Amino acid sequence: MHDGVLKTGIVAMRPPATPGLSLAQLERLMNTRRAEMSKLTRQRDKLQKRLDAVDSKIAAISGGAGGRPGSRARNAVSLQEAILQVLTKAGGPMKVGDIMDKVSNMGYRSTSANFRGIVNQTLIKDKRFVSSSRGMYQLKK
Repeated sequence: MHDGVLKTGIVAMRPPATPGLSLAQLERLMNTRRAEMSKLTRQRDKLQKRLDAVDSKIAAISGGAGGRPGSRARNAVSLQEAILQVLTKAGGPMKVGDIMDKVSNMGYRSTSANFRGIVNQTLIKDKRFVSSSRGMYQLKK
Protein backbone atom coordinates (compact mmCIF):
# COMPACT_ATOMS: atom_id res chain seq x y z
CA MET A 1 0.00 0.00 0.00
CA HIS A 2 1.36 3.41 -0.95
CA ASP A 3 -0.38 6.72 -0.34
CA GLY A 4 -3.63 4.97 0.59
CA VAL A 5 -3.91 3.09 -2.74
CA LEU A 6 -3.81 -0.71 -2.76
CA LYS A 7 -2.17 -2.69 -5.59
CA THR A 8 -5.67 -3.31 -7.00
CA GLY A 9 -6.18 0.43 -7.47
CA ILE A 10 -8.75 0.64 -4.68
CA VAL A 11 -8.30 3.50 -2.27
CA ALA A 12 -7.84 2.23 1.27
CA MET A 13 -10.28 3.71 3.75
CA ARG A 14 -8.26 4.55 6.82
CA PRO A 15 -10.25 5.91 9.73
CA PRO A 16 -9.36 9.45 10.67
CA ALA A 17 -7.17 9.97 13.71
CA THR A 18 -9.20 10.63 16.87
CA PRO A 19 -6.99 12.47 19.34
CA GLY A 20 -8.64 14.37 22.15
CA LEU A 21 -12.20 12.97 21.81
CA SER A 22 -14.40 12.68 24.84
CA LEU A 23 -15.76 9.34 26.00
CA ALA A 24 -19.23 10.19 24.68
CA GLN A 25 -17.79 11.12 21.29
CA LEU A 26 -15.80 7.87 21.16
CA GLU A 27 -18.94 5.85 22.01
CA ARG A 28 -20.90 7.61 19.21
CA LEU A 29 -18.04 6.90 16.82
CA MET A 30 -17.97 3.23 17.84
CA ASN A 31 -21.75 2.94 17.41
CA THR A 32 -21.51 4.53 13.97
CA ARG A 33 -18.80 2.08 12.95
CA ARG A 34 -20.75 -0.90 14.34
CA ALA A 35 -23.77 0.18 12.30
CA GLU A 36 -21.57 0.51 9.21
CA MET A 37 -20.11 -2.97 9.84
CA SER A 38 -23.59 -4.43 10.24
CA LYS A 39 -24.73 -2.81 6.99
CA LEU A 40 -21.68 -4.07 5.11
CA THR A 41 -22.08 -7.59 6.55
CA ARG A 42 -25.72 -7.71 5.42
CA GLN A 43 -24.67 -6.47 1.98
CA ARG A 44 -21.95 -9.14 1.76
CA ASP A 45 -24.39 -11.88 2.84
CA LYS A 46 -26.89 -10.78 0.20
CA LEU A 47 -24.19 -10.85 -2.50
CA GLN A 48 -22.98 -14.27 -1.27
CA LYS A 49 -26.50 -15.68 -1.70
CA ARG A 50 -26.60 -14.37 -5.27
CA LEU A 51 -23.15 -15.84 -5.95
CA ASP A 52 -24.21 -19.21 -4.50
CA ALA A 53 -27.26 -19.20 -6.78
CA VAL A 54 -25.02 -18.56 -9.81
CA ASP A 55 -22.66 -21.36 -8.70
CA SER A 56 -25.65 -23.72 -8.44
CA LYS A 57 -26.74 -22.83 -11.98
CA ILE A 58 -23.21 -23.39 -13.28
CA ALA A 59 -23.05 -26.78 -11.54
CA ALA A 60 -26.46 -27.76 -12.96
CA ILE A 61 -25.44 -26.83 -16.50
CA SER A 62 -22.04 -28.51 -16.31
CA GLY A 63 -23.30 -31.63 -14.57
CA GLY A 64 -21.58 -30.81 -11.29
CA ALA A 65 -18.09 -30.26 -12.67
CA GLY A 66 -16.80 -26.86 -13.60
CA GLY A 67 -18.13 -24.93 -10.63
CA ARG A 68 -15.57 -22.83 -8.89
CA PRO A 69 -12.00 -23.19 -10.11
CA GLY A 70 -10.30 -25.98 -8.22
CA SER A 71 -13.55 -27.55 -7.15
CA ARG A 72 -13.57 -31.31 -6.97
CA ALA A 73 -15.75 -33.35 -9.31
CA ARG A 74 -18.36 -35.48 -7.49
CA ASN A 75 -19.06 -38.99 -8.77
CA ALA A 76 -21.64 -41.63 -7.93
CA VAL A 77 -18.91 -44.25 -7.40
CA SER A 78 -15.27 -44.06 -6.32
CA LEU A 79 -12.48 -44.38 -8.86
CA GLN A 80 -11.62 -47.81 -7.41
CA GLU A 81 -15.19 -49.03 -7.93
CA ALA A 82 -15.30 -47.60 -11.47
CA ILE A 83 -12.05 -49.40 -12.36
CA LEU A 84 -13.40 -52.60 -10.78
CA GLN A 85 -16.51 -52.38 -12.99
CA VAL A 86 -14.40 -51.79 -16.12
CA LEU A 87 -12.03 -54.70 -15.42
CA THR A 88 -14.93 -57.01 -14.51
CA LYS A 89 -16.59 -56.34 -17.86
CA ALA A 90 -13.29 -56.73 -19.72
CA GLY A 91 -12.58 -60.17 -18.29
CA GLY A 92 -8.87 -59.91 -19.02
CA PRO A 93 -5.84 -57.59 -18.89
CA MET A 94 -6.21 -54.01 -20.13
CA LYS A 95 -3.82 -51.14 -20.78
CA VAL A 96 -3.90 -48.20 -18.35
CA GLY A 97 -4.98 -45.83 -21.14
CA ASP A 98 -7.87 -48.10 -22.12
CA ILE A 99 -8.97 -48.40 -18.50
CA MET A 100 -8.85 -44.61 -18.20
CA ASP A 101 -10.96 -44.18 -21.36
CA LYS A 102 -13.56 -46.74 -20.24
CA VAL A 103 -13.82 -45.15 -16.77
CA SER A 104 -14.34 -41.73 -18.39
CA ASN A 105 -16.87 -43.14 -20.87
CA MET A 106 -18.95 -44.63 -18.06
CA GLY A 107 -19.43 -41.10 -16.70
CA TYR A 108 -16.64 -40.78 -14.14
CA ARG A 109 -15.55 -37.11 -14.00
CA SER A 110 -12.17 -35.80 -12.91
CA THR A 111 -10.71 -32.31 -12.90
CA SER A 112 -7.18 -33.73 -12.66
CA ALA A 113 -4.70 -32.49 -15.25
CA ASN A 114 -3.09 -35.95 -15.10
CA PHE A 115 -6.03 -38.34 -14.79
CA ARG A 116 -4.02 -41.18 -16.36
CA GLY A 117 -1.48 -40.89 -13.54
CA ILE A 118 -4.26 -41.02 -10.95
CA VAL A 119 -5.71 -44.15 -12.58
CA ASN A 120 -2.25 -45.72 -12.67
CA GLN A 121 -1.63 -44.97 -8.96
CA THR A 122 -5.03 -46.44 -8.08
CA LEU A 123 -4.25 -49.63 -10.00
CA ILE A 124 -0.91 -49.96 -8.19
CA LYS A 125 -2.24 -49.27 -4.68
CA ASP A 126 -5.51 -51.24 -4.73
CA LYS A 127 -4.78 -54.90 -3.95
CA ARG A 128 -7.79 -56.06 -6.03
CA PHE A 129 -5.82 -55.22 -9.20
CA VAL A 130 -2.60 -56.84 -10.38
CA SER A 131 -0.16 -56.09 -13.17
CA SER A 132 -0.11 -58.91 -15.68
CA SER A 133 2.71 -57.27 -17.68
CA ARG A 134 4.15 -53.81 -18.13
CA GLY A 135 1.28 -51.32 -18.38
CA MET A 136 -1.36 -54.06 -18.30
CA TYR A 137 -3.70 -54.64 -15.36
CA GLN A 138 -6.38 -57.16 -14.51
CA LEU A 139 -8.42 -58.30 -11.52
CA LYS A 140 -6.57 -60.32 -8.93
CA LYS A 141 -7.44 -64.02 -9.24
